Amino acid sequence: MITIIDKKRNKKELTYEEMKYAIMGYVNGEIPDYQMSAFLMAICINGLSSKETFDLTDIMLNSGDRIDLSDINGTKIDKHSTGGVGDKTTLILAPIVASLGIKVPKMSGRGLGHTGGTIDKLESIPGFKVNLTLEEFKKELKEVGAVITGQTANLVPADKKIYALRDVTGTVSSIPLIASSIMSKKLASGADKIIIDLKVGNGALVKTLDEAKKLANLMVRIGKKYNHETICILTNMNEPLGNNIGNALEVKESIELLKGNVKNDLYELVIYIASYMVSLGKKIEFEAAKKEVIETIENGNAYKKFLEMVSSQGGCLEEMQVAPKVFSIKSIKSGYINAINTEKLGMIVKEIGGGRETKDDKIDYGVGIVLSKKLGDHVEKDEEILKIYLNQKDMEIRKILSCFVIEDEKKKYQPLIYEVIM
Repeated sequence: MITIIDKKRNKKELTYEEMKYAIMGYVNGEIPDYQMSAFLMAICINGLSSKETFDLTDIMLNSGDRIDLSDINGTKIDKHSTGGVGDKTTLILAPIVASLGIKVPKMSGRGLGHTGGTIDKLESIPGFKVNLTLEEFKKELKEVGAVITGQTANLVPADKKIYALRDVTGTVSSIPLIASSIMSKKLASGADKIIIDLKVGNGALVKTLDEAKKLANLMVRIGKKYNHETICILTNMNEPLGNNIGNALEVKESIELLKGNVKNDLYELVIYIASYMVSLGKKIEFEAAKKEVIETIENGNAYKKFLEMVSSQGGCLEEMQVAPKVFSIKSIKSGYINAINTEKLGMIVKEIGGGRETKDDKIDYGVGIVLSKKLGDHVEKDEEILKIYLNQKDMEIRKILSCFVIEDEKKKYQPLIYEVIM
């Protein structure tokens, strides 16, 4: 293993056998955390070639079981997000698309770095079962049409183990590691088609459009290699998505959107991605799909499907709680909000208990932030910018306010959706 670490540290290409030795040795417990951490850091610094990335994806994909959903009628479409602050789109998209007759098999992850995880959000709903067996997963998909679960014990175990280690070793932001992690899970999950919401910006794992395009093209190429149509939608993460950050708070915002009460940037993005999923699933034009998506929200069918999904997986929304201490944070000056340090806001939520510092930490599901103002909004001095929900830990007001750049003149902003790569 030391030889392999040295080879990658010296920017040399690894063979398939060397990559397999490192990955499967770690999965089998023969290689310790500290050596795998060094290996991952060498990859983060020096990258992987296309061949190495394809090899890594293949090794991870074949490290455990692969799900066969061919006995379930209809098109199965999986959606994945590369992670952002306030990104609760999966909670909303799954019931919307399923309410229109398209199957949504979804295996999700936990929080990674400063970004929240879908499984953590769902675990804020008391009783919600996120660790389904393969039989339970398929039963939910057949009967409800949408299912969200964590990775089953033997589905891509290499990624599951490495994913947890990356979160606590500063090895999250690496294009080849992100690509192989996402695509190995998606390919193993049994869906026919894959849509990826690739976040770009200061609150995302991928910071620039150039990096995002490289990652998108890499994932599309991996999808084609395995005959899985893959579409990447590049979206803006220079501010939190929606208004709520934090597990239970994000579930609450998702519910309000499904009820038709939220019409913000989160709504715009959900409509766009859902329309692509329905267009692919029903083989209809994008605009026709968009009409169906808006209608299923407005007539209440999407919310009914969400309630069905939660109930079927054992969740009790009535028992979900947010943190009891709520503080209003007010601006110290007047002006336009021209920038938000989204990553720092995500880290603040993590620090107050909403995320993990080590892979064994327990999350405080009720803490978080609700934004009253977003990019481009005007704020008066002493007007509320956000509310912070606290439980056991506190946070300095100065640290929170430092996340916002407030200036006299309003700047132009980047669009929510940059580009679609397929």
